[in-house]
Amino acid sequence: MALYSAAAAVLEALERGDGGIKNLVYNSRFPHVRQLYALVSETLRYSPVLEKLLAGAALLQAEKKLPPQLAKVLVYDLLFGKGLKCGGRWKALARRHRARLEAELARLKVQQKVSRNEDLLAPAQAASPGASQVPRYVRVNTLKTCVDDVIDFFKRQGYSYLGKAGSVEELRALSGKKFALDLHLPELLVFPPQTDFHDNLLYTSGHIILQDKASCLPAFLLAPTAGSHVIDACAAPGNKTSHLAAIMKNKGQIFAFDVDTKRLATMNTMLMRAGVTGFQLTQQDFLTVDPGDLKYSKVTYILLDPSCSGSGMVNRGPMEEAAPSSERLQALAGFQRKALSHALSFPALQRLVYSTCSLHREENEDVVQAVLQERGSAFRLVDPFPSWPCRGLTAFPGAESCLRASPADTLTQGFFVAILERCEEGAAEPSSLPAAAEKNLQQAAEGREPGAAPKKRKRKKQRVK
Repeated sequence: MALYSAAAAVLEALERGDGGIKNLVYNSRFPHVRQLYALVSETLRYSPVLEKLLAGAALLQAEKKLPPQLAKVLVYDLLFGKGLKCGGRWKALARRHRARLEAELARLKVQQKVSRNEDLLAPAQAASPGASQVPRYVRVNTLKTCVDDVIDFFKRQGYSYLGKAGSVEELRALSGKKFALDLHLPELLVFPPQTDFHDNLLYTSGHIILQDKASCLPAFLLAPTAGSHVIDACAAPGNKTSHLAAIMKNKGQIFAFDVDTKRLATMNTMLMRAGVTGFQLTQQDFLTVDPGDLKYSKVTYILLDPSCSGSGMVNRGPMEEAAPSSERLQALAGFQRKALSHALSFPALQRLVYSTCSLHREENEDVVQAVLQERGSAFRLVDPFPSWPCRGLTAFPGAESCLRASPADTLTQGFFVAILERCEEGAAEPSSLPAAAEKNLQQAAEGREPGAAPKKRKRKKQRVK
């Protein structure tokens, strides 16, 4: 039963947009990761077929206590996999409905005029065309090491370093054991797609973080100063939290919230491995956090990456959740509007990043527009990245200040980012970027590695051997 429960938990996390398949599987603490990865991947591959079988057999209506994602896993293994070798009471439940499910499968084959199970997959295989072209991004954890040392480490492992990329096309051309420094982000290395570092010493020791480039944008563009107080409102699984800590050089305080106990436990382990200090994890719905609490009186930065449809995640498999119903989109957007409005009510807040891994306007531009209208002139959008190729949809005046990302244009997951700054009467005009991020981009424009320090510098980080 542990295998099926673990697989269902990964599917639920994918639905929430908590991360990619590999990271979620490897962070699941399930002892047999290859077995779990195979089951999750195959369940995702058959997902559209499983949805039709569940609906046709009315399994979820007959078994109201059976969670939908667990039902998918059980039906996959019953009809397409190894035949339910484990599962306890859920195994017995699924087998009670076997005849009805097999009849639905036969009817589906007749309907689509195919004879093999695999032939039912043809439409689904094209559902995620961008997955194969997104590179493997590796963020150097500067709390433990530095970019130069990590580059040297990979060179010793037989990789060929090509220097800082000059364009997205150069990243698209990466192959074999070649890698480069990203053209935008100063501590991001780029490897060919499907490169696997989950067993690499640098990953297991916390010296590198496997994080998509688009997912690195929120913390990079928030750019909290060392010593500041920051809220990560929907924090698990913790990659953005660790990125914030690295930008702050472990100086200051990070308040991180999430409602799921298991995800927080996993996040705590990840942050400790990454060498993050000065953080406080709280199992709490961010909407219930009191902005008037003195504990948060110095919070000047907030990163808000709320639950979303996850429709921008190209490696999540052919799940119908990538095209959610209008009812579900409205429900998600309602929560996102509440979360963003609540975040802007913290009295000392100066700068906020709102991001989603969604492609839908309802969760992105429409949420930002609604909250800005609600807040009047207290906050405004700023343009955080003038050279970024993908801009916000023209949903309202100023929406072009928002950023979008996509596999085709930026070689990343689909993503959305908006930056809001307080615009108080008599205050100085806020710059389009914080000083640290602005300096990094200027160095990149001049052909230097962003974030590069003088050649003669004293290193206090652990040297990777």
